[in-house]
Amino acid sequence: SGAVGGVVNIMLNEKLEGLTIGAQSGVSSREDAFRYGFDATFGTRFGDGAGHFMIGIQYLNDEGVLDRDSRPNLGSTTLFSKPSGGRVIAQDVNYSNASVGGLITTGVLAGQTFERDGTLRPFRFGSPNDGSSMVGGEGTSLRDETALSAPYQRLNGYARASFQVGDAKLWVDGSYSRMWAEYPFYAESNRGGSNITVSRDNPFLPKAVRDRLIAANQTSFRMGRVFEDYGYRTFGYTRETIDAAIGIDGSFGGGKWRYSAYYGHGQLIDDRGYLNQKVDANFTRAIDVVAHPVTGAPICRVALTDPTTACRPLNVFGEGNADPAAVAYAFSNAAHVRNTTKLDTAAVSLRGDPFSLWAGPVSIAIGAEARWESIESSGLDPISAARGFTTFNFSELNGGFNVKEGFAEVAVPLLDQDFSKLEFSAAGRYSHYSNTGSVNSWKLGLTNRIYSELLLRVSRSRDIRSGSLSELFTNRSTTRSTVADGTNGSYEIITYGGGNQALNPEIGETTTVGASWSPSFIPGFSLSVDYFDIRIKGAISTLSGQDIITRCANGNAALCGQIVRGSDNKITHIFATFVNLAEYKTHGIDFEASYNLPLSKLSASWPGTLKFRGLATYVPSLTTDDGVSKIEYAGEVGEALPFGTPKWRASGSLTYQDQTLSVDARLRYVAGGMWNSALKDLENNAIKARTYVDLGARVTIDKLTLSLNVNNLFDVDPPLTTTGQIHYDQIGRYFSTSAKIRF
Repeated sequence: SGAVGGVVNIMLNEKLEGLTIGAQSGVSSREDAFRYGFDATFGTRFGDGAGHFMIGIQYLNDEGVLDRDSRPNLGSTTLFSKPSGGRVIAQDVNYSNASVGGLITTGVLAGQTFERDGTLRPFRFGSPNDGSSMVGGEGTSLRDETALSAPYQRLNGYARASFQVGDAKLWVDGSYSRMWAEYPFYAESNRGGSNITVSRDNPFLPKAVRDRLIAANQTSFRMGRVFEDYGYRTFGYTRETIDAAIGIDGSFGGGKWRYSAYYGHGQLIDDRGYLNQKVDANFTRAIDVVAHPVTGAPICRVALTDPTTACRPLNVFGEGNADPAAVAYAFSNAAHVRNTTKLDTAAVSLRGDPFSLWAGPVSIAIGAEARWESIESSGLDPISAARGFTTFNFSELNGGFNVKEGFAEVAVPLLDQDFSKLEFSAAGRYSHYSNTGSVNSWKLGLTNRIYSELLLRVSRSRDIRSGSLSELFTNRSTTRSTVADGTNGSYEIITYGGGNQALNPEIGETTTVGASWSPSFIPGFSLSVDYFDIRIKGAISTLSGQDIITRCANGNAALCGQIVRGSDNKITHIFATFVNLAEYKTHGIDFEASYNLPLSKLSASWPGTLKFRGLATYVPSLTTDDGVSKIEYAGEVGEALPFGTPKWRASGSLTYQDQTLSVDARLRYVAGGMWNSALKDLENNAIKARTYVDLGARVTIDKLTLSLNVNNLFDVDPPLTTTGQIHYDQIGRYFSTSAKIRF
């Protein structure tokens, strides 16, 4: 209940003794994506063996990949509308309405860009050119400026102490995690509808430029500017998670009954900041420059009426000509917010076998749990609070709820014979959310083991998930993406996301039918096949900008109301808060096969074992329904679609292992499909499947273990993408090594 995603199970070795130290590193074949880390664990017993203490720490530094152009198909690549008609995912797409020095877009000087010395020259346009983007030419692109793989550092620690007292074990544990990073994002810009209007009286304009405007009787012009020379926007964050718990596990009645109880408290402190953002009001004042009435020096127009203003005139003509004081006034490092999320949990459970039936003992479990979740913001900068940054403003995130639950489970053996062991299971949970009320979930299951070779299973469940804190209470989030907008072509927009406190819990219905087969005539072989069918009513989701445009075109008037257009009928931004969709449905089949072959069966002198393993998932359908239109996402593999998934995924491995050496080869397969089948005129919509080969080796000498691994051995290129691939490898061939020693 409420734990469909974001959950980690920590497997504890409560017999851990001694010290183990490890180190690992990795680098791509392009000599980037460097990663290194260290880890250590220690365990010991105390109190004549009744007590046990363990501790583990881990540090990792991943330098990421900031240069997207270092990888094929991932640089300045975007969805492009050709003037002749149709769309294409094109490479080397750059802005055609802005430049770093400043590109004039209207009047007699249109198509001219400023040089560093303030003079003009013709801008080198690419072709084709749709008015905002072009293929080739000079200039820059948003996709050139965003990281391929974001860098980060992470420090984790965990400790646990336990002590056995009779039939009870008392324990206490705690964990700490810190993750932090700071890396450049894209540069601020004024393009398209936000182009700068420049008066010919601006004293920073060279006289030759002003004279040409006067000769043409032109009093102003519009200019597109990319502010790379002022530095990139930079995103930084620090996330600290602290968690502690205390509990007891025990038994009574000669071990017939087992119980557990615990209480835990945790909190996540998420501190975020954006550096070098444009402040809308300050920037507007700084570029509105006039000559001082006495000295003729450039000043902000506002200084004529407010001599004490902090405004400093900003020279936007030509790269590198701005006064640092003017940049510091128009741009700010102040964007900041600190969110603190708290979780308190208390639970108690009882498990046992109270009685037996004709086929064996009946097992039951009952329990109760309570959770208190909250989030609170602090340190919000005043500019963000006033929505004063041009592109991205932080917002406060305040709210909370509590949950009280009771559950019961039962396992009943129905038949216990050599040819059949049949068991029925049932579970139920009652949950009361303080914000959405009461809801029930349950599960029924039946298993039948036929002889010792075949296990048949079937289950049916009703699953629920309430909205998370971020889904309920986030005020606003900001993303940029390129969308296809009917006859308006393809261009970049801003999508504003946010929480929705009116969200209802998701209600899911899940059916699984499966079997596992381990035939006695093939020792070491096993095969599992499971069919799943999932339906979620009121699925909580935030739709992408492209999804909203498509659903609006299909007739969803409510979503059309979330699209904001400018005077040119092009979209300026889209509001995409979390919503309950009418229905989410998917079904498919999971496959798993394995075979262990001791080589001594082939020859008594051959050491070691060969291990084969294969996994595959087939998803023929995954649809969402907003109440107006149903969209199929299976086979949609473009990164612009939130629910898109390949129809086939598979992996296989072959491993040789003995007491000293382990060598393995792995195969990963991801099916292809359509980038977005809703775009009927997209020329290169089809994406081919990718197959990756990985190799690994591990050697253990006494207490030292060394390993080497190569991922994507043949450096298979990713498909063309606009923002970043979520299904296919982007980094390419990658080498990693590790060493571990035990004392």
